[in-house]
Amino acid sequence: MEENQKYWFVVHTYSGYEERVRKNLEQRIKSMDSQGEIFQVVIPTEDEIEVKNGQRYTVTKKILPGYILIQMRMSDQSWSIVRNTPGVTGFVGSGSKPVPLQEEEVSRILKQMVAEAPKVKVGFRRGQSVRVIDGPFIDFMGIVDDISEGKGKVKVLLSLFGRETPVELDFLQVEKL
Repeated sequence: MEENQKYWFVVHTYSGYEERVRKNLEQRIKSMDSQGEIFQVVIPTEDEIEVKNGQRYTVTKKILPGYILIQMRMSDQSWSIVRNTPGVTGFVGSGSKPVPLQEEEVSRILKQMVAEAPKVKVGFRRGQSVRVIDGPFIDFMGIVDDISEGKGKVKVLLSLFGRETPVELDFLQVEKL
């Protein structure tokens, strides 16, 4: 690790305290005039679409729960500022010395955060019984046969005219029984 070089480090926090730690740390950086040593504090998150009760909700989900990323120059002062922030349990690394993240790891995490479309979180699984709540097959019962998360579609086996028929429906058209 070179002196005066910016690196990304992973800092472990109490679970669920990531936002509080980020705010505390940003406050400490300002009050201790350390903007020249600690540059960015990031909570890695991504948006996910959940379907509940026929409604779509966009939820922000932590990619690394219990961890935050910090871009900084490692010095005794910057280490102390981060280490002594309430809610921080320590730097991630071997032994007592923090290990910076590789550039590829940082870019992969940051790229995952700015993905174009939010992922769809599906409340169904194969073999599960569902009821159609919208469209031409409303009130039909069926079994989930296949899930296409990318398309937001689910293939359901419905009993039509005495035989099982696969029908592709939108996530919003079915609900769990």
